[in-house]
Amino acid sequence: MLIKLRKYLVTGMVVTLPLVVTVYILVFLFNTIDGILRHFLVLLFRRPVPGAGFVAIFFLVLIVGVVSTNVFGKKIIAHGERFVTKIPLVKNVYISVKQIIDAFSGQGKHAFQRVVMVEHPRPGMHAIGFVTSEAPGEVKDRLGRDCFSVFLPTTPNPASGFLRILPRKDITFLDMSVEEGLKLIISCGAVVPQQSSNLNPSAAFAAEQAAAASAPTPAVNRFAETGAHSNTAVD
Repeated sequence: MLIKLRKYLVTGMVVTLPLVVTVYILVFLFNTIDGILRHFLVLLFRRPVPGAGFVAIFFLVLIVGVVSTNVFGKKIIAHGERFVTKIPLVKNVYISVKQIIDAFSGQGKHAFQRVVMVEHPRPGMHAIGFVTSEAPGEVKDRLGRDCFSVFLPTTPNPASGFLRILPRKDITFLDMSVEEGLKLIISCGAVVPQQSSNLNPSAAFAAEQAAAASAPTPAVNRFAETGAHSNTAVD
């Protein structure tokens, strides 16, 4: 009887714990966001209004998003960023946070192009990484071969990691999407994506690189900005 009760208790905890944690996190985020403008709204309405701060922040972020999509708004944001980047200490924090957000949000660019597997930190051991760009011209010229910038994130926090410059022959391209690769890393390998299609990602990526090389405008190294928090090594 006690064994069955313990089994039911453990099963109930396994089922309810994810829901409890999810609700707790959502409530915590709601209260945190709602409290940002709480004192200002109390002065405005002369009494506390639950949820008013959250709604105000929502519309404020929405307005910023609308303004930042037009030319005039982009100029204002650019001037504001130049001002912020001139303030000591604030500059370092702002640039680091912006680089991380830009790398993982993919706004206006695709920071992570392909999910790959490389030998790291020694032969025989493998790590999941992301191709971020073709190696810069100077690196390619000095190495004398086609290389790619590969970001190897840490787990379970993919915001930090290592930058490796690797030749194509040392890179194994995987079928999984970037989102599936991030889930695999964040879950410490617990969430394993299913084998998808029979596509050849290596060939597809090579075709994309060839098309980019033949374009009149040279490709931009989209990972150069995110190198501030990565350690670089050339294999």
